[in-house]
Amino acid sequence: MRMTRLIGAALSRAMAGLGRSAFTATVAIGLLGGALAPSTVRADASDDVVAKFSTDRFPDTEKAIQDLAASGLATGPAMLDALNANQLYFDPASKGVYFTNAAGELIVARTGSKAEGVAQARLKKVRLNNSVRGAMQAAQGALSLMSPDPAKRLVGAESVFKSRDPASLPAVEMALKAEKDAKIRRAFEQARAAVIASDKSQDELNRLEALDFIKERGDQDAASLLSTISAANDGRVKASAEEGARAIQSRLALWAHVQNIWYGLSLGSVLLLAAIGLAITFGVMGVINMAHGEMVMLGAYTTFVVQEWIRSHNPALFDYSLFIAIPLAFVFTGFIGVIIERCIIRFLYGRPLETLLATFGLSLMLQQAVRSMFGANNREVGAPAFMSGAFEFGALSITSGRMWIIVFAIAVFVGLLLLLRVTPFGLRMRAVTQNRRMASAMGVDTNRVDALAFGLGSGIAGIAGVALSQIDNVSPNLGQSYIIDSFMVVVFGGVGNLWGTLVAALSLGIANKFLEPIAGAVLGKILLLVFIILFIQKRPRGLFALKGRAVEA
Repeated sequence: MRMTRLIGAALSRAMAGLGRSAFTATVAIGLLGGALAPSTVRADASDDVVAKFSTDRFPDTEKAIQDLAASGLATGPAMLDALNANQLYFDPASKGVYFTNAAGELIVARTGSKAEGVAQARLKKVRLNNSVRGAMQAAQGALSLMSPDPAKRLVGAESVFKSRDPASLPAVEMALKAEKDAKIRRAFEQARAAVIASDKSQDELNRLEALDFIKERGDQDAASLLSTISAANDGRVKASAEEGARAIQSRLALWAHVQNIWYGLSLGSVLLLAAIGLAITFGVMGVINMAHGEMVMLGAYTTFVVQEWIRSHNPALFDYSLFIAIPLAFVFTGFIGVIIERCIIRFLYGRPLETLLATFGLSLMLQQAVRSMFGANNREVGAPAFMSGAFEFGALSITSGRMWIIVFAIAVFVGLLLLLRVTPFGLRMRAVTQNRRMASAMGVDTNRVDALAFGLGSGIAGIAGVALSQIDNVSPNLGQSYIIDSFMVVVFGGVGNLWGTLVAALSLGIANKFLEPIAGAVLGKILLLVFIILFIQKRPRGLFALKGRAVEA
């Protein structure tokens, strides 16, 4: 009995809304009528409703959408989806109406059965214009409010929030009564508040309460709605809407700065991964290695090869592909690095110009070798399930992939720091960095340290390539995108100093993200480069200069 009274009251309110928006009120009546006698409505109306789509006239199509929403026809939502995707067809001769489903099959709109013996080539598409699109969106929003699919109900609530049609109120309130999911209930409440706050026929106190509820939402859509209400009203409603819009905009501006910091940390972690290996080789041997970016590229291609093998032989391991690729990339690129040091670099110590030219030529050779093996096109590297998707924290949007790359960069930094601080190899490498002659006099094999240090730096570049394969195109030119930035980070932070590399990478990443909206991406990088040039005029050894007799000399 209570449900009957609820439906009756909603029907009355929907009828009252006909003067304001006949179309959406009819949709609401259709929804409620479907709850009363769905089988009768569908049986009586389906033929006429579907036939209206075959007249090829915009007013008839708009009326057909209205009648379809009110009819409760089982194929109604699918027809509207097809119309929205420009996949609703009619036969000019037979006046039959059809649509294609997700599998590309032609479906009879009236019955939902597969169309047999119908040539799709002779069918014409139901045309759209702005008025028809508006009617379609309103119908989809109203129909989806009672959908069994939670995602569609949420989309429907958002559609009503944006349209704010007063005649949608009965359908929203009925859906709100039946909703059990807390998140969707809140979306329905926000949609209801948007309708009430926008409707000048509502009581002022109700509108003010609705405005308070919209303020709690606090996103850009809420701010836009409050600004629209403020412009169209006066008195207490106008003042409350203005105050709410200002408060939300201030809050969003603060969150925008937080978002830029997050983006900066994300970029800084990428720069750290790309530069930290270079900091070792440059710091220990003073070698300007222009082929460092190609070590990053080889690490990314190692990830591609691992994933291709897994796809072919054991797809169940795909989510573990990065864990397999990381040690393989480290060993492979580290081995390549040792070969480069033993075969090329060791003959050029103390000759920086020749070293630069030799490693630059080597980088071109490695790029061409990869092009010959894998082609010049970008290669697809997939993301494991744990690195897919995103989540919201307040107004901050955090992608899982970027978050895990930051965690990975920190883990690499900490691991390398421990290697240098607590292992015998780390002690020897620090000794060579600070005073090569004294270390050699104390029995340290500096040649061996050089080779292993170059291999270590190259191996770290390889695992940086594993991470970068998740956010950048895997191509022969991948390393070229990061080599200049890597040198900027190393020089700014202090040659051979890991803490300096960390601070420099994060600082440049954050500064770059704050400069981009103001000066643009290219000019922002130019400004950073000018800043670094001016900075090293005052501090030639960077933020954190190494200490030692050889360094100080």
